[in-house]
Amino acid sequence: MTTTMTTAIKTASPNDEDRVVSTMVRAFQADPAVRWLYPNAQQYATHFPEFVRAFGGKAFVYDSAHVVDGFAGAALWLPPGVEPDQDELGSLMERTAPPAIRDEVLSVFEQMGRYHPGEPHWYLPLIGVDDQYQGQGFGSALLRHALAECDSDRLPAYLESSNPRNISLYQRHGFQLIGTIQAGLSPKIYPMVRPPLPAVRLSDN
Repeated sequence: MTTTMTTAIKTASPNDEDRVVSTMVRAFQADPAVRWLYPNAQQYATHFPEFVRAFGGKAFVYDSAHVVDGFAGAALWLPPGVEPDQDELGSLMERTAPPAIRDEVLSVFEQMGRYHPGEPHWYLPLIGVDDQYQGQGFGSALLRHALAECDSDRLPAYLESSNPRNISLYQRHGFQLIGTIQAGLSPKIYPMVRPPLPAVRLSDN
């Protein structure tokens, strides 16, 4: 069911980081790629919060972390020129990725890096809705909020969909599938790019 009410989106402050991370933990608990990385429930609960902070935590510094009012959903955007904390991500994978798939994990991240647009762009490393509130339009509301700024700035947006179920959602918001990322027996990850949409011009009539 899609919500018919206007969804309030606000910018999360650094003080909101713990609540946003908790939302992401609930949102990604059935994500194919994340649970391939952390199949054990205790591993997931322990290490995925660290992953969220390393992968998208810089959004809190740049005022580009957005939340649904009430923290039912969140999106961590990185502005042009800003990347995830590569050093912390690398350390985290070395410490926490299962040894049997560590090489595949590193290959997946290398492939992700190669798909990023060469020109300045907004990057969406993480967007998620608490599993209790999925299907109510909160993901779309979060996307619309940020993509309006992308269009205003005339900049593309880029993401990787780690769940094939979400591809159609991103396509409805203008994202285009540009490839497939996979290493060994890893789940497939789908890089997607959205060019900025032209501004709507009012008729002279």
